[in-house]
Amino acid sequence: MALQVIKKSDQAYGSFNNGDIFENKPIGFPQDGGKTKPYSNLFYWAHASAKTNSTIGLHPHRGFEIVSYVLKGTVRHYDTKTDKWWDLNQGDLQVIKSGSGLSHSEELKKNSVIFQIWFDPNMNESLYIEPNYKDYKSDCFPVNNKKNLSLKTIVGQNSPVNLDSEGIEMEEISIIENIEWSIDLNKVYSIYILEGKCMLNNKQVCVDDFITVNELKKLSFKVKEPLKIFAITSPKKTSYKSYYNS
Repeated sequence: MALQVIKKSDQAYGSFNNGDIFENKPIGFPQDGGKTKPYSNLFYWAHASAKTNSTIGLHPHRGFEIVSYVLKGTVRHYDTKTDKWWDLNQGDLQVIKSGSGLSHSEELKKNSVIFQIWFDPNMNESLYIEPNYKDYKSDCFPVNNKKNLSLKTIVGQNSPVNLDSEGIEMEEISIIENIEWSIDLNKVYSIYILEGKCMLNNKQVCVDDFITVNELKKLSFKVKEPLKIFAITSPKKTSYKSYYNS
């Protein structure tokens, strides 16, 4: 489908610590259910929120490139590579290149909200690479303010973040007037609505909707109220065979 809207009710779900941390998952693990399966080099995407201070205990990661972006509040995290606890605040980014393996723990403070997104950097190679970890503070990301939008580039041109996963761009965008985007037919556009609502190519979308776009020439945003979105661009086809399709 050229443009697909996945409502929150049709996404996968998960929780930790008896519901202290709740997740709706635009792309869940295979056992999670939900309408959307992995595609491109996007393997997993969770939107997690904490009702109270709550810690996800130490757990292992291998191979995947794991990106956590703080949408609200504060997250503390620990990994066996650095052997330290670190703080991330709103707008900060964490990148774990889990490689041959490390273990990780995170504490979400009360009312904090994050995205955690797993990319496939070519598992045939990444499983044999030394793991690497890095934090990026919000003020290091370039922001381009225009008449009708503000665009924060998290991964992409002029960003300090260098992912091994092929062709990834990631942006947080605030839109205040109607706009049109030209679409690269070789890419897939994945959009999460953070705030507001609009008509997107004549389909109404609102908070927590997840949208995938390909095989369209244009995206038309007709804004009903100030809109904030989180958008990832990824290749329609990777140069390597992805994990979910191997």
